Amino acid sequence: MLVKNWMSKKVVTIDVEDSMSHAVRLLKEHQVRMLPVLKKGKLVGVVSDSDIKRASASDATTLDVHELLYLISKVKVKDIMSKDPITVPPDYTVEETAEVLMQHKISGVPVVDRGGDVVGIITRDDLFNVLISLSGLGKRGIQFAFKLEDKPGSIKELTDIIRRHGGRIASILGSYARVPAGFRVVYMRAYDLKREEMPQIIEELNRKALILYMVDHRDDKRQIFHDLGE
Repeated sequence: MLVKNWMSKKVVTIDVEDSMSHAVRLLKEHQVRMLPVLKKGKLVGVVSDSDIKRASASDATTLDVHELLYLISKVKVKDIMSKDPITVPPDYTVEETAEVLMQHKISGVPVVDRGGDVVGIITRDDLFNVLISLSGLGKRGIQFAFKLEDKPGSIKELTDIIRRHGGRIASILGSYARVPAGFRVVYMRAYDLKREEMPQIIEELNRKALILYMVDHRDDKRQIFHDLGE
């Protein structure tokens, strides 16, 4: 899952010499939260809605509307932008990018190629889209969460049960976080399972692994069987 496949390729940029009012207009017009700032075609900063609010906040209570509009028409983007912006290359994975956003407590970054050109932007919203696509949530279905032994064939035992009942596996995600050594948590989404067969399916699955929960996104039904710590 590379950034270049999930980033927004239509990038709205602004020049360092443009006014803050122009930045406000672009952010509103294109419904974006951040603009890469260019100088002679190269990235030198970013300006966000937070930068604009911070720049005008100190004077907002003492100026009337006309004075405030005059102020933001005179202030340059280069005076309020965040310099030396954090960037990622197109061949970064989305996981690496999520880590960058978390470490720096930012909502998005420009994507810059080896030549220094801005080729896209990737934001938290884009990462949410990755998560939804990866998990298969868009097509609903049923998600199971299991705590199972970390041994060869343990996941196959579960998928075999689901397939025997006519189910199709949409996604399988796993994690070793918050479980004892020798175990892992597996999240599995399946389609085409007959709801009338669910009690039998659950019974068969429970013989192979500890079922933590089951969520039927089609019918909005949820069953919590065990906590992760059990």
